Amino acid sequence: MQARTGIDAGVCGFRTDVKTSSEDGMFVTFEVTSDCDKISALGDALTARGPINAYEEISPASDSVIMATVRECLKGCCAGCAVPVGMFKSMQVAAGLALPKDITIQITRE
Repeated sequence: MQARTGIDAGVCGFRTDVKTSSEDGMFVTFEVTSDCDKISALGDALTARGPINAYEEISPASDSVIMATVRECLKGCCAGCAVPVGMFKSMQVAAGLALPKDITIQITRE
């Protein structure tokens, strides 16, 4: 199964496209294209790690490979970057662990 996820990170103006694929419903690969150099490096690092076990990623008993890679690659980056959560959700859809549904975060100043 494959999933395509487009992520508009917000005020930084960077756009990221994520393609996740899983042939067995368990191990997921990532292809990441981004205007942001740090997110591009994150995508390269995830690709280099090879297929990621989606079941271990969602397990509370396991350390997340995705989040560990995010912490390594996004040092000096916005701690509230929306891209990692979009990547995680894309992984879930590719593995058949979630249905494809848009995520919305609306922020207003009051």
